[in-house]
Amino acid sequence: MDLQLKNKTALVTGSTAGIGFATAKLLLKEGAKVYINGRKQNGIDEAINRLKNEIPDAQVQGIVCDFSKKDDIENLLATLPEVDILVNNVGIFQPVEFTEIPDEDWFRFFEVNVMSGVRLSRHYFPKMLAKNWGRIIFVSSESALNIPQEMIHYGMTKTAQLSVARGLAQLTKDSGVTVNSVLPGPTASEGLTDFIDLDEENKARKEKEFFETARPTSLIRRFAQPDEIASMIVYLASPLAAATNGTSVRVDGGLVTTIA
Repeated sequence: MDLQLKNKTALVTGSTAGIGFATAKLLLKEGAKVYINGRKQNGIDEAINRLKNEIPDAQVQGIVCDFSKKDDIENLLATLPEVDILVNNVGIFQPVEFTEIPDEDWFRFFEVNVMSGVRLSRHYFPKMLAKNWGRIIFVSSESALNIPQEMIHYGMTKTAQLSVARGLAQLTKDSGVTVNSVLPGPTASEGLTDFIDLDEENKARKEKEFFETARPTSLIRRFAQPDEIASMIVYLASPLAAATNGTSVRVDGGLVTTIA
């Protein structure tokens, strides 16, 4: 299917691995020009090489940015002053008991997970409105609705993203700009090993245990693949999704049990 993304310019934050990398790859396959992002240049270089090996004619560049640093963000915006598509994917997570989360971590999680998207959207959104076309997508999580008891600070940031996205969407009336959120469920990305001790020998057993105990409401009973999340993100970034605006789209494997 042609998603009509040729010659569109996209920025995908946190995209040297996992969902962000898969999203960048699919955007490139659809003919978009993509800027990927990471905190270190060597990680960006490795990701670009992987993408170009898979997609020889890929129009891909990288921008170093640590979203906990305002100077880095200002440099990113100066380097890339305008985009057609913004995918706010960067995020951090860490399982911690609620009583053990210090104030500094609450602010750090909010700074990276929420304010990264706020700052980028604040810059790019008016430009999108001026040209009457644009896409902003917040990669939230099912944890926004189903707050995990082991990561309450993380869940809080994911819920906040939904509020920002919906509020921005309210400002797009009568325009060709849309703002949406995507809510992945547990996903087999590189960061999963920080959450669950997975290796090839124990992967099947650990996955089964996780969905029996930690996420028993899942219907697919497995970790989603990054490509499965990316396909939804890239569809929402396309002109084909013009009638989808101000909503939260779940790719959670049926984990969230509410119907609204």
